[in-house]
This record gives sequence, structure tokens and C-alpha cells, in this order.
Amino acid sequence: MAKKKAKKKVAEALIKETPIIKKEIVDVVKERNPKTLWVLDNGHGEDTPGKKSPVWPNGQQLFEYEFNRSIVSKLSKRLEDAGIDCHILVPELKDISLKERVGRVNKLYKDRNCVLVSIHANAGGGSGFEVFTSPGESYSDSVASVFYEVFEANFPHQKMRNDLTDGDSDKESLFYVLTKTACPAILLESFFMDTYTPDCKILLSEEGRNRIAESYFRAIEKIEKTV
Repeated sequence: MAKKKAKKKVAEALIKETPIIKKEIVDVVKERNPKTLWVLDNGHGEDTPGKKSPVWPNGQQLFEYEFNRSIVSKLSKRLEDAGIDCHILVPELKDISLKERVGRVNKLYKDRNCVLVSIHANAGGGSGFEVFTSPGESYSDSVASVFYEVFEANFPHQKMRNDLTDGDSDKESLFYVLTKTACPAILLESFFMDTYTPDCKILLSEEGRNRIAESYFRAIEKIEKTV
């Protein structure tokens, strides 16, 4: 009886914090595994056109699909070693459509609580780190704020891009993976691959990648300790 009450309490809290959840899956939520599954989405694929840096004078070039998968691999290893449940959404090297990615997340979410973390490198000639959520207030904003704070602490000399007009540091966007997933979701832009110094130098270096992955791990670890 106590277990059923605990599951119901978790379900009610999740529904309250995540308005996007639809009524028809409420009964499923009540019976799901209450432990969070961190779903790691490595954006794009080896066949996605245009997702790469310029070729720099030293001959180096960053391919975003490879960078995203490198960070997800490092992060998943840290999470597994810490006993935190995680799942790599796209084990394939090729690009998987946004619709298929969202479908995979929502299928996982039918059975247990999930948070989607979509990992990318930015482009457009800027500099710095930013985190996106869907418009409106939800639990995703709280998750994004922790990622922002931990990343800023780990990269104190790098630019942090934010939107403070709604009282928090995340930016809002109608990105498909943020608006079509049933669970809380954030999208991370880990510096700009088309700005060599300092951004792409960080993205290309093993030290930089380790620091980025460690930042994301520390953010998840901090959230797990507060749940």
C-alpha cells in the first residue's frame, strides 16, 4: 500500500511540474519506475550536411556529429560509473530524423520518468555556451538552470549566453525535440564550432571535451542529489 501511495505522489508531482503530460498517460505515470532515466541525445549524424567547422589554418576541422557523440560517450560513462541511469538515444552514426528521435524518447517515457538532454555544438559566428528549453515554465527550466550554473562555474572565463527576461538563464525555442517530447527536455549548445578562439579550440581538444562532459555530469549529479 505504501509503495502505491509513493508512486501516486511521484506521478502527481511530475504532472504538476510538467504540464505537457497528457491525461491519457496519467495511469501509466502512476505505475512507472520513479527513478529518472537521463536520455542523452547526440545531435545530427555523419550524413547531416553543413554541420562542421571551417578547415582551420592548422588543418583541423570539427564535425559536429563526432563531437556530440564524443561528449555523450564520455558523459554516459561518468553517469554509469556513478550509478545514475542513462540511455544513449542515437547509437547510430548516421542522422536519425527528429520525429524518430522524439518517438524513441516518448516510448521510453511511457515506462519511467525521463529527462532528455540534447547535446550540440553551436554555429553562426558567435561565442559561448547556451541552453534552450521550450516556451513557458516547466521542470525543464529548473534542469536548464542547474546546467547553466555548473557550466559557468567550470568555464569561468568563457562567455555565457542567456535570456534573463523571464527570470531564468535558459533561452526558449520551438525546437522540435523540445516541444514534441512528453518529458522534460533541454538542448545544450556547447560553444561555437565556427569561432576558432576560444570556442572551437575547446571543442577540438581532449581537455576541453573532458571539461564539457564533466560539467554536464556534475549538473546531473547535483539534480539527482536534490530529488
